[in-house]
Amino acid sequence: MESKGKIVVGFWGNGMASVKRGGICLVLALLLVVPAVLTEAGRLEEIAERGTIRVGTTGDYIPMSYRNPKTGAYEGIDAELSRIIADSLGVAIEYVPTTWPTLAADTQAGKFDIALCGISRNFARARTMAMSDAYGEGMFGKTILCRAKDAKKFRGLDDINRPEVRVMINPGGTNEKFAHANLKRSKLIVFEKNAEIPRLIAEGKADVMITETVEAAQYVRFDKRLAAPLMDAPFTRHSCGILMAKGDQEFLNYINFVLAELRMDGTLARLEAKYLK
Repeated sequence: MESKGKIVVGFWGNGMASVKRGGICLVLALLLVVPAVLTEAGRLEEIAERGTIRVGTTGDYIPMSYRNPKTGAYEGIDAELSRIIADSLGVAIEYVPTTWPTLAADTQAGKFDIALCGISRNFARARTMAMSDAYGEGMFGKTILCRAKDAKKFRGLDDINRPEVRVMINPGGTNEKFAHANLKRSKLIVFEKNAEIPRLIAEGKADVMITETVEAAQYVRFDKRLAAPLMDAPFTRHSCGILMAKGDQEFLNYINFVLAELRMDGTLARLEAKYLK
């Protein structure tokens, strides 16, 4: 369709138009051709309207997110990060209890906006959910907690991977996965309450707890009956991240922006030094 001195417009169903004049063809996106697409409100708008940000947490992980049984308050670096994020949005925190076995399903079901409880960044989580930029880089790794009197017995995985060694793990998280992958000969004992396992180790109910370096360091300080002989040479290295459901890039960008600002002004380094070193 070509005509000298005239503008001829051909339309397609996708809202594009070919505009020809004097043999010159331009392709334009005509916004008025199709109605504007209405989108649902994003998570940031929902949080602002609700007046709270829902934070999923297990509350069983010192020094990340631990619910103090005496006060009922959440303590740790993730509790502080949660407060900072809430303050940046001008809203209150609504904690939503979750567990390690249900963390992924609860996140994907939208039971909370974000999850913070010492959540390891890994490929499996990144494939199915959204994870923020890292924090605590180089500070996390799998190690063991044992009785102080047994510390010299355990010099590596081979000393733990024996039928007579009782290894206690909490279900559903990376501790359980690590144990099943690397301690096939050990006697694995699954115990639901992660925060109670160190005491059970100290009392002789099991020999070894698979845990993170930062958690092991805390319990060694609290209880002289315990030791973490391999803490300086962890079996793995990883970082933590803030977990959320996929599908809201704007919200993920905002969470990453908050972390970037905290990293830039030194707040993140101060919190890491306070809780993770």
